Amino acid sequence: MTNLAIYTSLAGGALIGTSAALLLWTTGRIAGISNIAGNLFSADPGKRWWRGLFLFGLIGGAAMYYAVLGHAPTARAHFPSWLLAVAGLFVGFGTSLANGCTSGHGVCGIGRLSTRSIAATLIFLSTGIVTAMIVRHLFKVF
Repeated sequence: MTNLAIYTSLAGGALIGTSAALLLWTTGRIAGISNIAGNLFSADPGKRWWRGLFLFGLIGGAAMYYAVLGHAPTARAHFPSWLLAVAGLFVGFGTSLANGCTSGHGVCGIGRLSTRSIAATLIFLSTGIVTAMIVRHLFKVF
């Protein structure tokens, strides 16, 4: 890990915490990305503005990172596309089943000491660890 990675990680964490706190303060809503994105077009038109603005900030933040540092994080070159698609479907199913995602439960819910969010985050992490072990050892993807 380089010094740059430490500073960018700290800055990213501070920005995530600040944006989650501002969203809660200004709208009374939890910053769960799956809910924000999933209800962007089905929400009341008066509530779409903050959803769009929040998502624009996520994309804009990534664009600013790329503009300042000149490179984007790279994905694994040899990761099978079919496995990525299956993983995406499982993530979508999991966020629906858990009524939220890692940002809503892990960042905002644990910060509010929500028992449900702590349980959901422990399940997310456990499932991620098991999945990584299966992908690494069964599919030989590193």
